[in-house]
Amino acid sequence: MQTIDMATAPLREVNTALQAQAAQTNQTQWVIENPRGAHAIAVGLDAPIEVTVKGSTGYYCAGMNKQATVHVTGSAGPGVAENMMSGTVIIDGDASQYAGATGHGGLLVIKGNASSRCGISMKGIDIVVHGNIGHMSAFMAQSGNLVVLGDAGDALGDSLYEARLFVRGSVKSLGSDCIEKEMRPEHLEILKDLLERAGADAKPEEFKRYGSARTLYNFHVDHAGAY
Repeated sequence: MQTIDMATAPLREVNTALQAQAAQTNQTQWVIENPRGAHAIAVGLDAPIEVTVKGSTGYYCAGMNKQATVHVTGSAGPGVAENMMSGTVIIDGDASQYAGATGHGGLLVIKGNASSRCGISMKGIDIVVHGNIGHMSAFMAQSGNLVVLGDAGDALGDSLYEARLFVRGSVKSLGSDCIEKEMRPEHLEILKDLLERAGADAKPEEFKRYGSARTLYNFHVDHAGAY
């Protein structure tokens, strides 16, 4: 196991060491100590390594992640797992704004709450939030799955495309073109798999599904007020 102490090692040195790992590396286990809220920790990784960050991080932790598993034992600042491509990112605490923004793939698990704009413009990522999410989450979400075991704030799924949103708790309000949809057997299977992978103690039948009404795909004068 490789251990780096950020009390003495600068951020550039930390990321350079992690980014240097290749697909066939034998240095697969990494521990980052004393992150002290530093920004952009473990960004741009592209190897099947496991990185444990012992503490809380600043903005853009694990951004652009590919293949790696990044586990933050504290909370994360804005933009955690932003533009993630694959792999897994786990946050034991809370996540600030736009967690998982523009993510193309992989799994982001937030065991606490997520702030506003969680999953904004998501493009294939799967996000599971054990707590609540803030307003404007899944804004313009294109594909992927957002699972919320708690409640959702205002304007959920505003202007979304084909992403699937699953919420167990209450939804304060739905955004433009977002509606509640039927939960079919295939959706229950998707949800069951995601809950198991995220270690979430919940049953798929407890959730409601939300998605696009598809009225904003093309301009229509009767819908002009919704644009």
